[in-house]
Amino acid sequence: MKPFFDWCESLTAHGKLGTAINYGLNQKERMMNVLKDGRLVLSNNLAERGIKSLVMGRKNWLFSKSFEGSHAVATILSLVETAKSNGVHPRKYLDYLLTYLPNRQNTPLEAYLPWNPKLQMECR
Repeated sequence: MKPFFDWCESLTAHGKLGTAINYGLNQKERMMNVLKDGRLVLSNNLAERGIKSLVMGRKNWLFSKSFEGSHAVATILSLVETAKSNGVHPRKYLDYLLTYLPNRQNTPLEAYLPWNPKLQMECR
């Protein structure tokens, strides 16, 4: 990446090309982080794909009867998408939450998060 950024810094481009080069130079630190940690990605395609179900159904949700109903839909969809992004089966995760959360006594809430190893074993 260093040769690429050195090359960008040596240019004196104007217009759209100059804008693109300046954008790349301004994002240098973030791009270098992607190279340091292979789990990071340069694009937001995964995030956009994750909200596709929300976009597909948004016209249906215009007819929510109340603010509380809209809030409930948003909460459930957030739980479903978070489960998916952590490799947990959404239906099994919701079943788990609805079974164990009401009876929770001294168990910390962290035990019910989808990245918890015990939960992941039960909800895959």
